[in-house]
Amino acid sequence: MAQVLCQLPGFHDENLIVGMDTYDDAAVYKVCEDKAVILTMDFFTPVVDDPYIFGQIAAANALSDIYAMGGKPATAMNIACFPNCLSTEVLAKIVKGGADKVKEAGAIIVGGHTIEDNEPKYGLSLMGFIHPNNVVTNAGVKPGDVLILTKPLGLGIMATAIKADLLDEGAVEKAAFIMSYLNKDACDAMLETGVNGCTDITGFGFLGHALEMAKASNVTFEICSDRLPIIAESIQLAKMGIIPAGAYKNRSYVGDRVVFSNSVNQEIKDILFDPQTSGGLLIAVEEKKVNGLLELLKNNNKTEFSIIGKVKDKDGYFLEIV
Repeated sequence: MAQVLCQLPGFHDENLIVGMDTYDDAAVYKVCEDKAVILTMDFFTPVVDDPYIFGQIAAANALSDIYAMGGKPATAMNIACFPNCLSTEVLAKIVKGGADKVKEAGAIIVGGHTIEDNEPKYGLSLMGFIHPNNVVTNAGVKPGDVLILTKPLGLGIMATAIKADLLDEGAVEKAAFIMSYLNKDACDAMLETGVNGCTDITGFGFLGHALEMAKASNVTFEICSDRLPIIAESIQLAKMGIIPAGAYKNRSYVGDRVVFSNSVNQEIKDILFDPQTSGGLLIAVEEKKVNGLLELLKNNNKTEFSIIGKVKDKDGYFLEIV
């Protein structure tokens, strides 16, 4: 994707607060002194069999970009691709799932567009609001910051296993809950605390998104592999070789900008490259604010979270996994 974006002509506007330069989660455009709009979109193919739950997951995934910037979602437009060989009742359930999740986020759906395609795809185009001085980006991380991840990893592996019918009902429900859970509570916690940087973990995998954050801030992330929140079932699946193709693309993208210590097992490396669907927020916060943020997450966030590392002055690598 970065290779594609670099082919675009440069666009410059004094009101553009966040554009494509740092590959952040969304664009932010200032409309007046005390208000800016956040613009983003995302859609993808089904990751679960239930169309209603798929709609919820796709909507939560798209909304995550607004939350990663510290914003409040306002309006949403449906994006749907749908084959004519399936009943329109399936599409209705997908859109209903998305609508319910948008309503949960406190936003409204104002329209959308649907085209015929060979495989179902669904997502949202979104607009949110934020004060221009309160934008949280991936470029504000400072040496000494503590890194916190607000959802467990392994979602891409779990989605691959779901498609292959390798999981029991309980594991499927666990993965579906994590993917459909809004990052709203984590966003509220980081806004109340005050943080230096944030990104959400989605298709580029943990290391892909962490790399963009470290690059944009010109720092090194030291990640403690034994502190990562990981879905237990995904570890065993990774040992079995149940790895989505996107993980290998992510590994190629990150390349030699990450270094692993000898103690990191192969299955953990695979999970770190695993493309996530509607993953959590990766937050960088000053050490003195960590306890306050953890307390807020403990009281409000309904997914597993953990301190996973720290930020250092730029070293030989952007990412060090120990």
